[in-house]
Amino acid sequence: MAALGWLTPRRRSATARSVLAGEASAEAARKSTQETRPAGEPAFPVLGDDRAAAFFDLDNTVMQGAALFHFGRGLYKRKFFETRDLVRFAWQQAWFRLAGIEDPEHMQEARDSALSIVKGHRVSELQSIGEEIYDEYMAERIWPGTRALAQAHLDAGQKVWLVTAAPVEIAQVIARRLGLTGALGTVAESVDGVYTGRLVGEPLHGPAKAEAVRALAAAEGLDLSRCAAYSDSHNDIPMLSLVGHPYAINPDSKLRKHARELEWRLRDYRTGRKAAKVGIPAAAGVGAVAGGTAAAIALHRRRR
Repeated sequence: MAALGWLTPRRRSATARSVLAGEASAEAARKSTQETRPAGEPAFPVLGDDRAAAFFDLDNTVMQGAALFHFGRGLYKRKFFETRDLVRFAWQQAWFRLAGIEDPEHMQEARDSALSIVKGHRVSELQSIGEEIYDEYMAERIWPGTRALAQAHLDAGQKVWLVTAAPVEIAQVIARRLGLTGALGTVAESVDGVYTGRLVGEPLHGPAKAEAVRALAAAEGLDLSRCAAYSDSHNDIPMLSLVGHPYAINPDSKLRKHARELEWRLRDYRTGRKAAKVGIPAAAGVGAVAGGTAAAIALHRRRR
């Protein structure tokens, strides 16, 4: 049943010992980034450099899995959509977790589903629900190592932004909960505070992220050559290439290759270094999907 933990709510609560363990892990991660710095390499981030900032991708960089899928699970729990839609979300999330990379077709399908689901609902309602969903599904999926990197920038007096294709309302909740400066995300159109089911422009993905970072840097008076960016996906190479300090975090194979060629810094906080070689038999993927479908049906039956 542990393998289905991503489909069903976690019922355990954090204890003082678990909180202590988490804090110790984060501190160890922060120390390791300092201890492994080559001799002669200057400390980074630079204390007091207010023309520098950090930009973090969200999915699989700051948080395990995709924020949009976790959001979908929370909406299902609140009866925003039917079991067949949950099965589709389960398949997409299983693929994302097994492959460890973004698939544009899956991501587009997820976005279209989310837009149709929220159409007609008030923005304020989704913002409130987003707070609950963060506690239920996202909080325990934050990578301590990446969180420590973000905190290092904050401690140096720099602003830290999430940059994600996830809905901006969800991204803002996550940024606020992590104590970050703010978030750039995909904007869904609303009229008089009600979602229309359409996007404003396009999803904040790939080159669009780079343009958002460029625009924000200009507005904030930042020097991009002194800024840092962090991502797991080769889709974010345009954003990573903008800054003077690009980091590949939990990288997919294409980004890992690119980062090594350009001597970008790499960090991998996953067990088993899954990004280096996924190496999961096809049967495992089938089992994950079958398990997800079975769990979704079981959930539905318990509700009836």
